[in-house]
Amino acid sequence: MSSGIIEEEPSSQMPRPKTGAVATASALDQPAGLPPRSRSHVRHLIIGVLVVLALAAGGAYYIYSLNYESTDDAFIEGHVIAIASQATGRVQQVLIDDNQHVQAGQILVRIDDEDYKARLAAAQAALTAAQSRLVEADSAIHVLQANAEQAQADIAAAQANQRFAQQDLKRLDAIRQGAASEQELLQARAKADAADATVRAAQAGLVASQAKIINGQAQVQTAQASVAQAQAQVQLAQIALSYTTVIAPEAGRITRKVVEAGQYVQPGVALLAIVPDQVWVVANFKETQLTKMRPGQPVSIRIDAYPSRKWKGHVDSIQSGTGSRFSLLPPENATGNFVKVVQRVPVKIVFDETLPSDWVLAPGMSVEPRVTVAATGDKQQP
Repeated sequence: MSSGIIEEEPSSQMPRPKTGAVATASALDQPAGLPPRSRSHVRHLIIGVLVVLALAAGGAYYIYSLNYESTDDAFIEGHVIAIASQATGRVQQVLIDDNQHVQAGQILVRIDDEDYKARLAAAQAALTAAQSRLVEADSAIHVLQANAEQAQADIAAAQANQRFAQQDLKRLDAIRQGAASEQELLQARAKADAADATVRAAQAGLVASQAKIINGQAQVQTAQASVAQAQAQVQLAQIALSYTTVIAPEAGRITRKVVEAGQYVQPGVALLAIVPDQVWVVANFKETQLTKMRPGQPVSIRIDAYPSRKWKGHVDSIQSGTGSRFSLLPPENATGNFVKVVQRVPVKIVFDETLPSDWVLAPGMSVEPRVTVAATGDKQQP
């Protein structure tokens, strides 16, 4: 009998389609056409490729670290020549401008030179007067030498008269027994005495002439010293006059110009600075990077301002001391609060190429050098 309840026949229940994120995840986890075991193999293959790539990258970096050393703590360096006035005066002309390129010997500034020209003229006049006094002293010494020669001639003549008078006296003294009178003998003796006196007077005159010559020679030396002193004053005046023209000692670019026309300048006051064309690189490498670094090793230089261009250079020298050792306040490690940090050592790198003049390569610009160090053949430092 029927109980009054109508039982429905079971119908085939179809799976409902999944929607949203669940459907998407299911589609990714179950790619069409691949069995579960194949999907696992694909995942393992991808992971293996990634591991191989990571190992290859690590090996490449390790090989790179064996052959190269680089740092970003590097800058272009160069000389900076401070130009100061050596003369006192008012600036007449300023012939340069900021950042202008100048050649060695080029005139930069002119200072009023009227006072210096007057001092030079006075020094030249003093030199002329000193030279005239030297000429007078030379002439006087010639006259004195002539007088000395005359005194020598007078001595010779007086000695000749002396010999004649002495011979005449001896002759009369020998024949005075009856042949020569007493008066003749007295006259002969008087002539001999006069001849002796004449010789002594001539000799005294020669001594006086020689003394005058010595005095004259001293005057000549004094005049020569005066001429030398006057010449030195002229040279000093010429040098002082040259200081009124400030010239460039070396080719380079003008920087920090603070001088203007009409300004009153004094010696030692900086007017401008010149940065020469020759520059180099100072790279601060870690002390652990210096193990195989040697002077002469090639360097590839990249300047931040020109990233598309690489420059060739080489290691010139390595500073004998770390940067902190030569700082204004060197660290005192004996105080008990020492903390070990990796020190940096400045390395000078010079360019092997001629730098283009139309590119600005100024001291302080950042660079990144890469030093090629020998991977084998170098002995390791102990």
